[in-house]
Amino acid sequence: MAMLPETASPLYEKVKDYILTNIGAGRWNKDRKLPSENELVASLGVSRMTVHRALRELTSAGLLIRIQGVGTFIAPPKPQSALIEINNIAAEIAARGNRHRSEVLALEAIRPTKEIMLSFEFAGRTSIYHSIVVHFENDVPVQLEERFVNPALVPDYDKQDFARMATYDYLMQKTPATEVEHIISAVPADAATAARLAVEVGSCCLLLHRRTWTGTTVATLSRLTYAGSRYSLGSRYSPQKNG
Repeated sequence: MAMLPETASPLYEKVKDYILTNIGAGRWNKDRKLPSENELVASLGVSRMTVHRALRELTSAGLLIRIQGVGTFIAPPKPQSALIEINNIAAEIAARGNRHRSEVLALEAIRPTKEIMLSFEFAGRTSIYHSIVVHFENDVPVQLEERFVNPALVPDYDKQDFARMATYDYLMQKTPATEVEHIISAVPADAATAARLAVEVGSCCLLLHRRTWTGTTVATLSRLTYAGSRYSLGSRYSPQKNG
């Protein structure tokens, strides 16, 4: 049976220390799944509730990734996605030396809500294209991408295979953005988002609202949701000087 640190800390804190010590010593590396809750309970001689709390708090702190039905893994350093530029997440992941894949959950023509009609500045009600894609980095879901696309600018959007080609690449080819609007907010994961990003309901997520124009016409409206414990958003740029 493994020995927990001899401190006055609560048991769950000792379990956290034990896990972090094993990670720090390299006994559990980033490519290996951590022992299951049952294995930790058996090896440490503590309750399942204690182990569950320790794992939950380390996951909330962004140190572990827990995927339901798969297991618990060491979280990689948070990648950072630029805000100023429109980047292809597939290219970002490849640039970090990691493996990208995507799953298309929806690709359809829909009747937009009044809110979306206003965002596109449509004069009358018309059909638009809608897609939902989940992006994975080394099989861990990192971004939930929902797009609404102006069919007047991209008439064949709903006929593409976005599991093989990034929506970004296709849209930049068909209707390059000449103007971009970004709005960021922190939101709790609802049930659908939590399932798609493999996080707990209520977990903090970063939501990036993006609207693009081609000339004077609104081309796309996107909602890009990131698991807050796995991703950060930021940028570096040189301010323009007046005069």
